[in-house]
Amino acid sequence: MAEGHLLLEDVPGVGKTTMAKALARSIDAPFGRIQFTPDLLPTDVTGVNVWHRGAERFEFHRGPIFANVVVADEINRASPKTQSALLEAMAERQVTVDGQRYALARPFIVVATQNPIEHEGTYALPESQLDRFLMKLSLGYPDREAEVRMLASDHAVEVDALPAVLTAAQVDGLIEAARGVHVAPPLLGYLADLAIASRRHPSTAVGMSPRATLDLQRAARARAATRNRTFVLPDDIKALAEPVLAHRILLSPEAQVTGLTAAEVVRTILDTVPQPVPEDRGPAA
Repeated sequence: MAEGHLLLEDVPGVGKTTMAKALARSIDAPFGRIQFTPDLLPTDVTGVNVWHRGAERFEFHRGPIFANVVVADEINRASPKTQSALLEAMAERQVTVDGQRYALARPFIVVATQNPIEHEGTYALPESQLDRFLMKLSLGYPDREAEVRMLASDHAVEVDALPAVLTAAQVDGLIEAARGVHVAPPLLGYLADLAIASRRHPSTAVGMSPRATLDLQRAARARAATRNRTFVLPDDIKALAEPVLAHRILLSPEAQVTGLTAAEVVRTILDTVPQPVPEDRGPAA
């Protein structure tokens, strides 16, 4: 609904890929999966022009990026050159191959996974690519009850057999509904104040980008819509600030040495920036 992309980062075996595939299967729309490996080429993602001898012309063979939902599994295992093939697609909903631009279908979402603890044979995502992810989430370990239920099950989860619950057209309708959610001028100022505070914070080297501010507004609108509201509240912004902003904030070297995290900086900013106070409209007529 917020028209963003999702990065799932967690240790191996907690179900990142299963979650990404289940989300993709929940929408009745074309679904593509890319297993990122060190030998993956950019053309394996976007597609390639192939010479057709009979027709004596090049024909474009589309890659897996041409889908409504794209699962990018272990995205940090591919080289930076291959990772960069996603930049244009994620930001502009199009790809350029040999000078020709190809539009991607709507809706378009990339759900990527990565392992944060294994660094051998991996390439850290650059800041420019991290900034294109609306949210970065961690699944965490299941609680005891959930793990017992998993152990009691005598079969694996058949993700491919999951029924779709939405069509692409319905998702487009939800997107339009979220766009129509009102954000009052004081909340626009609140978003700007959060951005400025992040850039001026003594522990940050790079604060919120304008794209991050826009993404936080879109996410807040979507959250309000899921709660049957036509307007955004400060709580919508505060509830989503950490998953939307933490992966975009770059800490200063001094802050990194002390063990401070970007999530802690986000929480500090939320505590220090005053949120708008509702206007007193007086007694009801």
